[in-house]
Amino acid sequence: MRHAALLLLVAMGIAVSAAGPIAEPPLVLEAKIPLGAVSGRIDHFAIDLAHQRLFVAELGNNSVGIVDLAAETVAHRIAGLKEPQGVGYFPRTDTLYVANAGDGAVQLYRGADFAPSGRIALGDDADNIRIDEAHDRVWVGYGSGALAAIDAASNRKTLDIRLKAHPESFRLAPGGERIFANVPEAGEIATVDVAAARQVSAIETHGTRANFPMALDTETGRILSVFRNPPLLIAYAMADGRRVASIAICGDADDVFLDAKRRRVYVSCGSGAIDVLDASGDTYQRMAHIATVSGARTSLFVPERDRLYLAVRASGREPAAIWVFRPSP
Repeated sequence: MRHAALLLLVAMGIAVSAAGPIAEPPLVLEAKIPLGAVSGRIDHFAIDLAHQRLFVAELGNNSVGIVDLAAETVAHRIAGLKEPQGVGYFPRTDTLYVANAGDGAVQLYRGADFAPSGRIALGDDADNIRIDEAHDRVWVGYGSGALAAIDAASNRKTLDIRLKAHPESFRLAPGGERIFANVPEAGEIATVDVAAARQVSAIETHGTRANFPMALDTETGRILSVFRNPPLLIAYAMADGRRVASIAICGDADDVFLDAKRRRVYVSCGSGAIDVLDASGDTYQRMAHIATVSGARTSLFVPERDRLYLAVRASGREPAAIWVFRPSP
């Protein structure tokens, strides 16, 4: 009788095991949104929640794709850029900011029709963008070592904070009064005092190199910095920079995000995987190693939509696309 019941469940397409139904993995691939004829490396994302738009920095294609998430299609493409690396969207002014590595400029576009609305020259290698709505600021990492603050009302650079080398991922602490920045060429994580407009301290990385992605866990007061050599996630205390935990992760990581609701960490890696880590305790445990595509290393977790978006560049195996993952349960 039990054998017959199992056969019926299999016929209905329900996965079963001796212990009962097989649980879903912590990330489930829900959709693949084609990007069309986009070649080369894809870099970072930004989100427009009100209009359900995802902005994609198509660095190798010198373009930014605007994805309509409701329709799961590319609604528009901004061409003629110069190696766009970072994108940021400021909701109050409905403005898209695009940081270009090729000429070091930040290009501005109106969200209504994506017409150009300004250009801010920073110098060279304009990279990651962070939005600080509370202070009407747009932060951009650039050059051989600087963070620039752009006033979102006037679109003028109002602060220029020097660092020891080029900043990779950086994050604003709650309140926006401190910034933590990965500075891999200096072998450190910089702490910036925004009011003082200067770096005030550094966490030495002691031989671990290429710390590109970063996330903040404000609940535990930790900086999560991810290294490529060796491939590790290391957690440091925000208060004093102590190293409090570490775990080996997938290779060539470029983004890391905390899912605060589930107490999980998602790390997307160019080696062709997403690592899902359990962050519910003092240490970290790997929950799953989700296979993706080689080179697919940039991603964006959007808690408000409860989705992880992964950039997959065009290859012989896969066309350029955004893979949409749903966390489970």
